[in-house]
Amino acid sequence: MYPVRKHPVVSDGRPSLGVVAALGCALLLTGCGETYRPVVSAINPVGPASQPTKYAVAVSSPSSTQPGLLTFVDVSGDTVLSTPQIQSNPSYFAVNSGGTQGFTINAAGALDTFALSSPTSLLTQNIVQATLPAGLTPVSVQAITLSGSATDLFIPETQTSSAAASIAVLSSTGPSLLEQVAVPDNPVYVFGAQGTARVYAISQGSVSGAKGSVAALESASPIAVSATIPVGVTPIYGVMTSDARRAFVLNKGSGNVSVINVTNNAADSTTPTIPATGTLGTNPVWADLSPTTTQLLVLSAGNGTSAGTVSIIDIPLCTVTTVVGNPGCNTSNPTDAATFGTIEATVKVGINPSMISVLQDGSFAYVINQTDSTGLCTAGEGSVSVISLTSDTVVSTICAISTTAGTATATSSPGLIYGHPNSVISTTGSPTGKVYVTSGDSNYLSVIYTDTNTVQQHINLQGTGVRVLVTAQ
Repeated sequence: MYPVRKHPVVSDGRPSLGVVAALGCALLLTGCGETYRPVVSAINPVGPASQPTKYAVAVSSPSSTQPGLLTFVDVSGDTVLSTPQIQSNPSYFAVNSGGTQGFTINAAGALDTFALSSPTSLLTQNIVQATLPAGLTPVSVQAITLSGSATDLFIPETQTSSAAASIAVLSSTGPSLLEQVAVPDNPVYVFGAQGTARVYAISQGSVSGAKGSVAALESASPIAVSATIPVGVTPIYGVMTSDARRAFVLNKGSGNVSVINVTNNAADSTTPTIPATGTLGTNPVWADLSPTTTQLLVLSAGNGTSAGTVSIIDIPLCTVTTVVGNPGCNTSNPTDAATFGTIEATVKVGINPSMISVLQDGSFAYVINQTDSTGLCTAGEGSVSVISLTSDTVVSTICAISTTAGTATATSSPGLIYGHPNSVISTTGSPTGKVYVTSGDSNYLSVIYTDTNTVQQHINLQGTGVRVLVTAQ
């Protein structure tokens, strides 16, 4: 943790209006006795409210033999603040809920932890480098603060011939290994809301085509598995609502979403899967929540040759206004509202989309596509689809370019995304929000402004992009 440096307030030494008036009376000696004179107070000009400090942090890899890099970008001005090194070949990047710490891993078992609050003071030697237990391969990393505990790191580790599958649980301070929790084979992801009593570890199982499961990890010492809940085939990703009442698991092989009642720690009794009927989309791979509109947006990659889709799903729970249709509703564990799980719209995007990010004011969602499907972009190039959550339609397609000449400098191709996108993150702001996009075949971070939904800048990362996140949405 590094303190934010505060700039001292410097006075210009000039006397105030009251002092000047007093001096005038003393000098003139007359006319100042009981004669009324208005008191004038200086009014400082009032400007726009200051914006909260937030940073975009991009992880990049110059080569397989060189150290990886962190690039800190000031969101307010899109200026690079620092570029410290991390261990080579970073594969996954996560940020804690407060945006104060970041964590990266690589497939060899390296873990880097670093402070995010004062990037101009962060040097390579300040980054804590550690090695995870040998014999297991880390897949991803998530920083989640369980109720009654400090932030813990959860790292799924796939099994080997000499070790069983587990979730490594580490303290974010140090970091230090707290325990390794045994879970079903091939764990891929851990998810949960901040401050929740439990998180869920997604496992795909050891048999291809069989259903996977999620293991509930309880906030306790030691952390233990309280339930193992069956889900669909090849579960790959999950999200939990911020109120920690419902969790959603994307089943890539089944083409549906498993719904978990977190309070009951079991499959949702009313809507165990979405959709119960109909088609969600082929190969769901990513999801994001729109809190202001109470919607779950599920991104499906499709078949690799035609357009993928975004399913916009209504997920309200019963409230005072919906209790008439939900007689079992109660405040401690509300049931699904009548429209819960309804697919409100299905929006076509590009080919092989891989990630979606919802602007938290509920206005737009941004989808990165490996290949454009509209015909608006050069054949074979990627794109970003901009979806209006008001009209549930694609309102803009931002094309990409990956040629050497087209991505040679920050100004080679104004208005285009550089490379084939592999990660996207959005953040609100005033007068405009920002969307940041990295690509696995480009050294540049592309910056989209949300007021015009156009690319305004490219920032050199000095290595190909791995992932970008923001310290606050």
